[in-house]
Amino acid sequence: MRTPVSDPMRVGPYRIEGRLGSGGMGWVYLGRSPAGRAVAVKVVRPEHAADEEFRRRFAREVAAARLVGGAFTAAVVDADPEAELPWLATAYVPGPALSEAVGSDGPLTGGQARRLGAGLVEALQAIHAAGVVHRDLKPSNVLLAADGPRVIDFGISMVAGATGLTRAGTLMGTPPYMSPEQMTGARVGPASDVFSLGGVLVYAVAGYAPFRHGAGVAYRVVHAEPELDDVPAELRPLVERCLAKRPEDRPGLDALLSGLLGPDAGSARALTWPPSTVARRIRVRTGEMDVRRASGSRTSLPSCLLLHAQTLLDAGLSDAMVIEAVGRAAL
Repeated sequence: MRTPVSDPMRVGPYRIEGRLGSGGMGWVYLGRSPAGRAVAVKVVRPEHAADEEFRRRFAREVAAARLVGGAFTAAVVDADPEAELPWLATAYVPGPALSEAVGSDGPLTGGQARRLGAGLVEALQAIHAAGVVHRDLKPSNVLLAADGPRVIDFGISMVAGATGLTRAGTLMGTPPYMSPEQMTGARVGPASDVFSLGGVLVYAVAGYAPFRHGAGVAYRVVHAEPELDDVPAELRPLVERCLAKRPEDRPGLDALLSGLLGPDAGSARALTWPPSTVARRIRVRTGEMDVRRASGSRTSLPSCLLLHAQTLLDAGLSDAMVIEAVGRAAL
């Protein structure tokens, strides 16, 4: 299989307009359907596409994501797990990830975190109702939309009754947000996602994971108390319950939702959302998309060339080679 040195023009039926991000598993692109609908297209890297076990896991991700509905998840639009480079398309959310928003603009207020938490609870209700355990809820898998959060990435989710896709002794997840039972290889159920939700809320209001990162995080998740000094008093009791070591001591989702909304659910819904900095990011991204769509591919060519140049640089080519390649592409 060929490793591309430029981003594709099309993936399946979708015209690619630009790259949204990349990582060890693959690339995520902004695409357009033939009718003009914006989608986020996740494409697997060639080295993973050549791995049959990875392909099975990707197919499981597609199956799990297709099971899940609800207002606070990014709906699956299309997928082809059998393609040379498997891909998955979901509804595009123009807002930033929680990790990006907090990293750039600082923590959320207590009220904003309550709104965030309520949306995440509703997302988990939909996920669990479909018989799925997400297993990797973390700040980078939470997108902030104008009407609330969206949970994405079902790459290591578990569907009830699925077997044979996890090697014994293999830990799957993101350690600072993994539950103790995940960390120790014990049975994982919906309560594990509640633990991760508690960690996400701590990050949202404090700017760090409750057990921090780096060496020793696995031990701290299993044995130590979380760091909650920067969690507002109104949220701390709920977060403490979510982060209980034993799954049976964590709150159910209905009780958690009631605790987040408080006695007056109507006033809780009226809390300011999205945060002003997030709203500004959404406006900018939506405006850029509108301009690009209205102007057509010719006027968007410079930004495409910048994207092409970055892709070439990612491939390890020299500056001179990049300049030459981009010059050819402009002809």
